Amino acid sequence: MSSRVYLIDMHSSRDNNLLDRMERLVKKAGLKKVVSRGDLVAIKIHFGEPGNLAYIRTPYVRRMVGLLRELGAKPFLTDANTLYVGARANAVEHIEAAIANGFDYAVTGAPVIIADGLTGKDYVKVKVKGQHFQEVNIGSAAVHADAMVVMTHFKGHELTGFGGTLKNMGMGLGARSGKQQMHSDVLPRVAEEACKGCERCGQWCPAEAIEIVAWEGNKRGLKAHILEEKCWGCGECVVTCPSSAIKPSWRTTPQASQEKIAEYALGALTGKQDKALFISFVNDISPNCDCNPFNDQPVVQDVGMLASTDPVALDQACVDLVNALPALPGSVIEGVGAGEDKFKAVYPGIDWKYQLEHAERIGLGTRSYSLVKL
Repeated sequence: MSSRVYLIDMHSSRDNNLLDRMERLVKKAGLKKVVSRGDLVAIKIHFGEPGNLAYIRTPYVRRMVGLLRELGAKPFLTDANTLYVGARANAVEHIEAAIANGFDYAVTGAPVIIADGLTGKDYVKVKVKGQHFQEVNIGSAAVHADAMVVMTHFKGHELTGFGGTLKNMGMGLGARSGKQQMHSDVLPRVAEEACKGCERCGQWCPAEAIEIVAWEGNKRGLKAHILEEKCWGCGECVVTCPSSAIKPSWRTTPQASQEKIAEYALGALTGKQDKALFISFVNDISPNCDCNPFNDQPVVQDVGMLASTDPVALDQACVDLVNALPALPGSVIEGVGAGEDKFKAVYPGIDWKYQLEHAERIGLGTRSYSLVKL
């Protein structure tokens, strides 16, 4: 069976502006069916890396918050901390970045709660039946929420070809240690010259795979050593080390990483399969992820806003609509014609289909959809 995906384009008028059109879209897609009075509703959104201007505009978020409050729900904005060292790697800087980009309570009408806490340690191990994982580390604020509205800016992505709803949920709500798992099949390593021998990594290691040994190069005479035969590759040591002496290994295949992201998305939706709505903004379609501190010229013209209760069908519809258009003059893929794959043109070595195929296999949704134009 196919899933319904609702589309509304970016045309507007004095009596029907884009905020009104978004409201009509999410109501038609079933917002009332997934949210009940009293629900704590996580609005999953990317706050944008400072310097990047392609993220979702805050008036859309404020309208969504208002709609949820009208239904008697209690919405909050959320995302999990990043693994890479940037402006959103801990809750303090993450919230500061969110506010700097306009996601302030006074603007949106909802508080910002970082899903995995101050340093990425606040998560719940959620059981999944996956090919790569049997349990995943999901930010606790998302797990404990009663319902979820996932607001996604659809764009290109260096690892997955495109960044859509699955990426927003899976990578976005995975705790920092979960992001390490999704990004790498290789064990972390210790940069001995940077290690201060503080022993904090060993205290947090769930596999007891770290020993503190003598080393002349450290003033304390100690350094961390990872026992590879015990290490699970969970990434806790990477996100715990205060001196960044334990480095993540960014080594995996695009297929494995995309499949892992799908399994994390499954974990994020566990218990909320009938309590989630997904809306994608297919405009300002930049070739790179919003995690970059910049955004390049869009690769195609604006498509519109799409919504569904099926995240797989939604991502597939967004890809198809983008690929149906010709590339914009002056973009990084200028000259790529209508019907050609825009994301493979940007990232020739990436096959974005892996994430959708695996998501369908593990029961997240279906790639078959019927498009309902409003």
